[in-house]
Amino acid sequence: MGIGMDDQNDGGYQNNGMYPYSGFPGGMNLPPQKKQKSRIGLGILIGVLGTVFLGGLSIGAACLATNTQIVFADRGVQEQQADTSEKSILDAEAIAKIRELTAYAYLYYYDDVETDELKDGMYSGLLTGLGDRYSVYYNEEDYKALQISTTGQYYGIGAGLKQDQDTMVVTVNRVYEGTPSHEAGLKKDDVILSVDGTESTSMEVTELVKIIRGAEGTTVHLEVYRPSTGENLAFDVERKDITLPSVEYEMLENQIGYIRIDSFEKETAHQFENAVADLTGQGMRAVIFDVRYNPGGLVSSVSTILDDILPEGLLVYIEDKYGNREDYTSDEEKKMELPIAVLINGDSASAAEIFAGAIKDYEYGTLIGTKTFGKGIVQTIFPLEDGDAVKLTTAKYFTPKGNYIHGVGIEPDLELKYEYLDEDGVEYEKEYDNQILKAIEVLTEELGD
Repeated sequence: MGIGMDDQNDGGYQNNGMYPYSGFPGGMNLPPQKKQKSRIGLGILIGVLGTVFLGGLSIGAACLATNTQIVFADRGVQEQQADTSEKSILDAEAIAKIRELTAYAYLYYYDDVETDELKDGMYSGLLTGLGDRYSVYYNEEDYKALQISTTGQYYGIGAGLKQDQDTMVVTVNRVYEGTPSHEAGLKKDDVILSVDGTESTSMEVTELVKIIRGAEGTTVHLEVYRPSTGENLAFDVERKDITLPSVEYEMLENQIGYIRIDSFEKETAHQFENAVADLTGQGMRAVIFDVRYNPGGLVSSVSTILDDILPEGLLVYIEDKYGNREDYTSDEEKKMELPIAVLINGDSASAAEIFAGAIKDYEYGTLIGTKTFGKGIVQTIFPLEDGDAVKLTTAKYFTPKGNYIHGVGIEPDLELKYEYLDEDGVEYEKEYDNQILKAIEVLTEELGD
């Protein structure tokens, strides 16, 4: 069971990048802009992946069959299931209307009509009727893309992308060291003009990702504009087996460790533990955890990391509408006895809020930055027998002290808006990040230096 997100790398989707490029020099020839709706969706998502919600089932659980799948449910679910026959939306009137609408589309729509696309739209529309942006239908292709985003492993070029949702311009948000994009010479803030001849502004970045990824050993052709030099460049980048790091770390001044967690993925906990071990070996005396712009991830991942930091106790708990509760806890074997600061902002969401909320409730560190996104609901992914999937909001989650942060967010202990202090700087450097500097100041004071 895990909490999942909807951002991807290579190109990794971030609607609001950490250091967004906000303008273009004169004379830049951008392609025409056309905005289309993505099937995967643009929200920051949090979900329980892999199976149905099984936590806290009562002794009187029932085994219910749905087509070829077996769903274990408590009595509340059983009673709800028994009532669905009276709530069927596919009555004779609805079927007749679907046929009528389909006939009009085939007869009068100005372009060719794809039956599969109509079906996908119908399934998506069904869930849209719930009025919940996080409940989504995935066809087989989109479901595979979602699974890739939670493992961090795929055949691609190793670059993160972000897209301005007003202009649809796609820029490189991050180039991962040692990946094909790094070896080819791509740089952060490069503007992607086209991918294999497809204009980048003609689609959502999640669709562009599908063109960038491909068979191992093949190449993808990128046309790029580099704002720092005003050049138009072309790259042929080989696709390779990529496992992206989700943890970045280094030792800052005064033996203060810095650990940035981009998302909580399958391998994040292992990467985190390696980072802590390395920094500890270097003599780390305090640590900054940076979860700014972290859209979430797997609850199993964030719970493992919190278990390495916090004393024995509750980390987060989840409740569904039937009152079933699942607790995630830490044991007494591990805890971090160092001064801690956590950097947060409005794009710290979902599992990142579980992380910040637990640190705050245990009073185990100082939260610095601005209020978090505020997403305290859980989605469950239900794989369908034909390879498609449906994601439904199924539960709420609560911090250790029982705080429900959905639509509210988590307030920092020290509120400080982000400011980059080097006005003439071309590339980001931590020494000019005012929030990092504030964290160093707070931790240095705690150390008594």
